[in-house]
Amino acid sequence: MQKKILVVDDDEDIVKLITMSLRYEQFETISAYSGDEALSVLKEIPIDFIVLDIMMPGMDGLDACRRIRESYTVPILFLSARDKEIDKIVGLEIGADDYLTKPFSCQELVSRIKAHFRKADRLFKEWNSLNPDKEKENSPLILNDRTFEAFLNSRKLDLSTKEFQILFFLMSYPNQVLTREQIYENVWGDEYGEINTVTVHIKNIRRKLGNECDFIKTIWGIGYKYAESE
Repeated sequence: MQKKILVVDDDEDIVKLITMSLRYEQFETISAYSGDEALSVLKEIPIDFIVLDIMMPGMDGLDACRRIRESYTVPILFLSARDKEIDKIVGLEIGADDYLTKPFSCQELVSRIKAHFRKADRLFKEWNSLNPDKEKENSPLILNDRTFEAFLNSRKLDLSTKEFQILFFLMSYPNQVLTREQIYENVWGDEYGEINTVTVHIKNIRRKLGNECDFIKTIWGIGYKYAESE
């Protein structure tokens, strides 16, 4: 089944360029030219990935991302002319999975999207190969491998795909210290990105888990470990 990708940008030429590149790679594309239109599409059609421009009139991409994250976990890649590190951090903190600055290469954009789906496929295989033990079965934190959803004490957590992947990786090695480099390599792999995004995503995960689930421990100067009890 073809993956459905929603391309959101107020510039029709950019939308056309991106959709042509994606269709050449056998992706199904749907176009939207505003944040409101993108939200309307999501209500009607299951979407596998969103390419979202930030600088749009009316509801900009940042506000659209916030609204999307209230109800959907679909991966989001931001397109933006803003290329400062703080802009990327803000975009990731509000729920984006990736960030690409304009002007951009369509080839790089397509490569990032394909890399995301490769990583997701590997994650499914790794998850299905695990035999959950009693400790995992009794854990208050449960991950759903089919929907990339997490549940804390039966309450659904609104995690992005990358946040889910990081949490899955940490939980796969309980009580073991994993470096930022190991986390980055496992989650982002051959995708483009910056290692500092690991710290940003860990911060987001902790915020969403709240004080009731302080399972991600920082090992200063090294990395992180997942421990439900010390």
